[in-house]
Amino acid sequence: MVQECKVCAKTIKGRSDKIFCSTHCKNVYHKKLRYASKVAAIEINGYLKRNYAILLEVLGNNKTQIKVYRNLFEKKGFRFKYHTHFHVNSKGKTFFYIYDIAWMEFSDDEILIVRRI
Repeated sequence: MVQECKVCAKTIKGRSDKIFCSTHCKNVYHKKLRYASKVAAIEINGYLKRNYAILLEVLGNNKTQIKVYRNLFEKKGFRFKYHTHFHVNSKGKTFFYIYDIAWMEFSDDEILIVRRI
């Protein structure tokens, strides 16, 4: 079976498990992988920062928790899909965190925001 290089499609000579024809092609391949993952990380980090800023703005400086309507978040461009981690409490409710601030869907219309102290 003839194998081709993943980058330039040249025929590979040598060991049967080689996937690149040269170190140049190997370096090009891995450089593209690093660039793609860097771009994705920058994009996701931007969403997290924006979500965190929205949570801080709604919660305010002196409060540790507040209940607000969901449409407020939607108007501000909050992306519910992006969070750093989550926690399921003893009652089965899921809290989604962005660093030290969490939100929980309290009902269909309301969201509870909590700051961890």
